[in-house]
Formats: sequence, C-alpha cells, structure tokens
Amino acid sequence: MSGEVLSQSEIDALLSAISTGEMDADELKKETSEKKVKVYDFKRALRFSKDQIRSLTRIHENFARLLTTFFSAQLRTYVQISVASADQIPYEEFIRSIPKMTILNVFEVPPLDGRVLMEVNPNIAYAMMDRMMGGKGSSINKVENLTEIETKIMTTTFERSLEYLREAWETIAEIEPIMADFEVNPQFLQMVSPNETVVVISLNTTIGETTGMINICIPHVVLEPIIPKLSVHYWMQTDKKDREPQEVELLEKRLKRANLPIAVELGNAEITIQDFLMMDVGDVIELKQTIENPLTIKIAEVPKFKGQAGKLNKKIAVQILETLKGGDDNGE
Repeated sequence: MSGEVLSQSEIDALLSAISTGEMDADELKKETSEKKVKVYDFKRALRFSKDQIRSLTRIHENFARLLTTFFSAQLRTYVQISVASADQIPYEEFIRSIPKMTILNVFEVPPLDGRVLMEVNPNIAYAMMDRMMGGKGSSINKVENLTEIETKIMTTTFERSLEYLREAWETIAEIEPIMADFEVNPQFLQMVSPNETVVVISLNTTIGETTGMINICIPHVVLEPIIPKLSVHYWMQTDKKDREPQEVELLEKRLKRANLPIAVELGNAEITIQDFLMMDVGDVIELKQTIENPLTIKIAEVPKFKGQAGKLNKKIAVQILETLKGGDDNGE
C-alpha cells in the first residue's frame, strides 16, 4: 500500500475490517513491510517527466488552435482541432498503432536534429481535399492510389500548416520546419530505431461531419537539446536577454535627444476663493518667495535644481546653483 493514496471510503472500510476481526493488524503490518517489486520494461523506457509532457501538451494546444483557424479559413467549413492525449512510447509501437495506408508528412525542424512525423487519418485528409476541390467535404478512403495532383494538393496544404507549428514552438525553440518527405505506407518509413522513445501528440480533428485523428510523432533525438526548456522552472522564469553594445549605444543617443519640459517656479501663494472672485486687472498677488531666495527648477514637474534668475545675451535665463537631493520621479 506504500506509495498509494487511499480515499476516505477506503480508509473507513479498512478500519471497519480491523475492528470486526476480518483483517489482522499484524498481518497488515507484515504485508506493508514486504518489498514491492515493480516490473520495468526496458523496451518502453520513459525518458520524459510528466512535467515535460505537460509542457509539450501546452505547446500543441496552441498549435491546435492555430490549425483550427487556418483550416477554417482554407476549407470554409466547420473545423475543430484539440489535443486528445500526449504519450511517450517506442517508435515501433506508434507505427503499429496507425493505419497500414495513411497520410504521412515528414518534416525537418532545423536547427534541431532529426525529423518529425505528422500522420493524418485518410478520412480527414480526403475531407480536406474534397472541400478544396469544391465538394461538400465527404471522405473517400483510396489512399493506396493517390494521383499526382492529389499528392501535390495534400503536400502543399500541410506544408503551409508548418508555419503555425513554428509559431507554437517559438516559446521554447526557434525552428524552421521544412517538408522533407510524403509517404502513405508507414512500413516504408524508418525515421529512428524501433525502440527509440517518441512523444506522440494526438489531435482530435473534425472537418464538417468527418472526424479523425492527426498524430504528431516527435523522436527523443529532436527534443534532447531543448529538454531543460520543457521544465516548469523555465516557463516560470523571466526571459532576460542581454542587449548588444550597439543597441545600448543607440538607446543612449536617442535618450539624449529626447525633449524635457523645464519650468522655473518664481514662487507661490494661497488666497481664498472670495479673494479670487474679487480679483481684477491690475491687482497684485504677494508671493511667499522673496527675491533673495533661490528659485526652484523643475524637470517634468519634478523639482531637480535651485537657481537664480538673470540675463544671458539679452535673454531671460536662470543659473543653476545646486542639485536637489531626493528629486526622484515621485517628487520627493
């Protein structure tokens, strides 16, 4: 029972069995102390953590949304694509699980090594092609004898969808997907060794009234360089990018050319509303500031300097006498 979490009903049933004598507590302790042996299948090696699988699921959920928008616009019909599952299995097991004749798009993802496989169920592929040819979107499974025109239409369609795969992956890697091969028989396709671990993301796909699956098979060799980026710590941390010296220099030059509003405050005064209402042309307001006291110089409404009024080249000017401490953005 070690390593398992019991529900409240299971706990109540266990306590009841001990209290009624149906189960001996000593035997329970003895059973618990015995070593549990778990069978490990070396052919089905788990090379990705659950956290990393969840990250890949998030990436392809975004890809599914982008594909839904893309195919809806291209086919002008109802399209719904969503992630059904994400699992890691041996490559051989994946090949056995897909139809003997299907649509296989193989593409490279430089700068990453290896190739990625997108398997499209023939029902879905033919429904797409029927819509693009002006039909209602019905599916006819005759994948074993595709014509050159049909092959070209399908290849072009799925090649254009790779742009959205690049966009979905840009959070962890900047890839440039390139269509490398198009095949219909999985037995003729050997991307990696049979026991190589691959991640298979299955997408539930609906085109009009036709439903099927799109499977994306990603070998371990492709993901190996970016495995650290699939952890939750990478997703949570702030992405800091060091600026190039040229960028910093250009930023400084632009800042130096920025205009700043400068104002010199001659003084201030407080009057009552009654006095304000009685004011007329020619009235004089007495300021709190005296001629001997320095003037406050404000930069963007923030006091920065003390100065005195004067003239320079027959123009009114102010001379800076000292810098105010604490003259930050809050005006303190």
